[in-house]
Amino acid sequence: MRLGARFIMAIDIDEQDVAYLLSMAEMPEVDSISPMQGGWANTNVLLTLVDGSNVVLKAWDANTVEEVGRVIQRHAHLDAHGIPTPVPLELSSGNRHVERKGVAWALVPHYEGGLLGSDTDSLRSLGEVQARMHLIPIDDFFPDVYTMGFEFFKRVFALAEERDAWSPFLDLLRREAASLEPRIPHDLPSGILHGDLFPDNVIGSGGEVAAILDLEEAWIGPLAFDLVMSFVGFGWDDSEPLERRWRALLEGYESVRPLTEVEWSALPHLNRYATLSIAAWRYWKHVMSRHDPNLAERYLEMVDRLDVPLPFLEAHS
Repeated sequence: MRLGARFIMAIDIDEQDVAYLLSMAEMPEVDSISPMQGGWANTNVLLTLVDGSNVVLKAWDANTVEEVGRVIQRHAHLDAHGIPTPVPLELSSGNRHVERKGVAWALVPHYEGGLLGSDTDSLRSLGEVQARMHLIPIDDFFPDVYTMGFEFFKRVFALAEERDAWSPFLDLLRREAASLEPRIPHDLPSGILHGDLFPDNVIGSGGEVAAILDLEEAWIGPLAFDLVMSFVGFGWDDSEPLERRWRALLEGYESVRPLTEVEWSALPHLNRYATLSIAAWRYWKHVMSRHDPNLAERYLEMVDRLDVPLPFLEAHS
């Protein structure tokens, strides 16, 4: 086995961890282990087994064991309704995850390909798959509160107050939230949203979506919010928003589910909300929660976007 005594990532993974999970799934021994691209939370590594097959070992160190159970239910729900997403393998215990070192662990099918690109075909495919996901039935294991949204902002404000750690960004976020929340209609068409459709959460191959990953932020909310969140994740080239990427996303989406007039009217507000949500999460994660000097300014990428006009989000044609 080409594996050192320990593979250090967000959580330490050693030979005993790997052997234990593989034995629980009655799978061959591991030959090699390598880190996987993408992700800012939890630990994912690729296991190549002695028979040449691959499987992903995932340790949910950023989620409680109870919450992981609900996340796995979400993946199974999407899979049952034809949405491509990895469902963890069933273990000898009958469960799809196991608690070890205080966190949940699972073995997840490996999809060939890389992170989904931002070319026209890939974004059309993403829009189409996203629209199909929005039409499946809702279920209890999807919350109706967004983990990176307005309620999250309030918790961040409370933490800043407790620590006396207010900053220009938090002042901006507080003003923006107070102005933005009343502008978003409460009667927008709603359903299951991914909540964080950025490139590191979508596997693609040959211009098509192969799998939607990581449903930790999934929730029941306004469908159009998810579409603009995809644009926040895929639609920019550095500091430039690309209309052709928005058009590709929209074309794929509306081939399955056309937007309503009220959704079109709300798009600019929803896009601003999505942008602020990512900025707030990055600020909380890399500045307030676990300060990382290499990532502490990542939130500014989103802040800078707030002043960039997006006329094509308002052009209904």
